[in-house]
Amino acid sequence: MNYLDQSSLSAHSADMDNASAATPCVDPETRPFRIDHAVGENRLHVRGDGPGCLEMLIELIDSARSRLRLHYYMFASDESGRRVLAAAIRAARRGVNVTLMVDRFGSIETNRHFFEPLERAGGKIGWFGASWSTKMLIRNHQKMAIADEDRAIIGGFNVQDGYFGEREGDCWHDLGLRIQGPEVATLIRWYDVLWHWVSGTRQRFRHLRAMVMAWRDARGQFRWLIGGPTYRLSPWARTVRADLEHARRVDTVAAYFTPGNSMLARLKRVARRGAVRLVLASKSDNTTTIAAARLLYGPLLRAGTQIYEYQPCRLHMKLLVIDDAVYIGSANFDMRSLFLNLELMLRIQDAAFADRMRGFIDTCADDSEAITPAVHRARRSPLRLLKGWLSYFLVGVLDYKITRRLNLPG
Repeated sequence: MNYLDQSSLSAHSADMDNASAATPCVDPETRPFRIDHAVGENRLHVRGDGPGCLEMLIELIDSARSRLRLHYYMFASDESGRRVLAAAIRAARRGVNVTLMVDRFGSIETNRHFFEPLERAGGKIGWFGASWSTKMLIRNHQKMAIADEDRAIIGGFNVQDGYFGEREGDCWHDLGLRIQGPEVATLIRWYDVLWHWVSGTRQRFRHLRAMVMAWRDARGQFRWLIGGPTYRLSPWARTVRADLEHARRVDTVAAYFTPGNSMLARLKRVARRGAVRLVLASKSDNTTTIAAARLLYGPLLRAGTQIYEYQPCRLHMKLLVIDDAVYIGSANFDMRSLFLNLELMLRIQDAAFADRMRGFIDTCADDSEAITPAVHRARRSPLRLLKGWLSYFLVGVLDYKITRRLNLPG
C-alpha cells in the first residue's frame, strides 16, 4: 500500500526497509495496557503496547487543526515511518503548519529525500546535528508530538517498525503518554526554543547548553524537565537526584541502566530504608549495555533491591516512579541520558497516578525473570565479571568522558 500516495517515493525505495507488517509484541486483544487519568485540568492517556502507541500518534496528527510540532530521535523510512509521514503530509495539505525535527545521528540510515514530500506539501524539516563533527556524539534523544496548543504525546518510542511491534520477540517494548490540557503550553515553549536553534544558520552548542541551563519549569504537579550537555547538573538530573535523596520507594523500568556512583549510592540508600524495584533489559541490540548493568547487580542486591530482567522482547522503556512522582519521557537511567544527551522527562506528582503506573510495572515484572542473590551468584564467573567491567568502562566511563572532553572543553 502506498500510504503517501506519492509516486516520487518509489524512487527512494532503496532507502526503505522491506520489513513485513507489524506484529504486536503484546497481543492487543489480550494484554493491552492503557490508563486514563485526570490530574487537575489535564487528562492523561497511557498506552503500553506498540500498536496502541502508533494508533495514538496517527490519531493525534490527524486531529491537528492549525499547528503540528514533531520531533523524533529516530525516524525510519519503513512501513511505520511512511504511515506517520503520510499523516503529517495530510495535515500540511489541509493547511496545518507542520514542523518536524529529526536527529541526524539517530536517523542516519534515513535518506533526506524521504522527507521531501512533506516539504513539497508545505511542511518544514529541521536537522539536529546537521554537520559531521564531534557534536554528533551529543544526540537530541527527545521524542514528542504536539497538536495545536493543548495536545501532546511523549515517551520513549521512535518512529520505526520495531517500536510498534514489528515481529513477535523482536520488537522494542515501550510506552507513550498523551496529555491534553494547559500543561502542554510549557512543552510548546521548549519546542519553539529548540526549533529556533535547529533552524538557525549555525547550530552553536554553547547556545544549546545555555538553553538547557536557563530552562525553568513551574514547581507544581507537572514539571517538564530538560536534560542536556551542561557543565553542571541539568534540570532533569538535578530533580531526580533530589527526589532520590529522601525517597522511600522507587520502581523503574529502564532500557539502559548504567548510573554513576552518586546515583547508584542514592538507590542503595533508598533500598536500605524502603524499597527499590528495577525492571531491566535481558535483550538488546547492544549486549554491552546489558553486561554493564549486570555488573551493578551485586551491590544493589546486597542493599535489598529487587531486580528483574524483562523476557518477552527487547526493552526500551523509560519509566520511573519515586514515591508519588511519576517520570515518563526519553531519558534512560545511564550516564549518557543523565549528563550528555538532550532529553525530555515529564514529572507528574499524583499519588493515584503513581499507584496505577506501579500496576503497570507489576505486569512488566510478571513477564520478567527475578534476579535473586542466588541467581546472580550462579551466573557469576571470572569471564562474566571481566566482560561486565569492560562493558561498564566503555558505556559508563569512556563514552561519557570522551564526549564531554570533545564537546565541553575547559
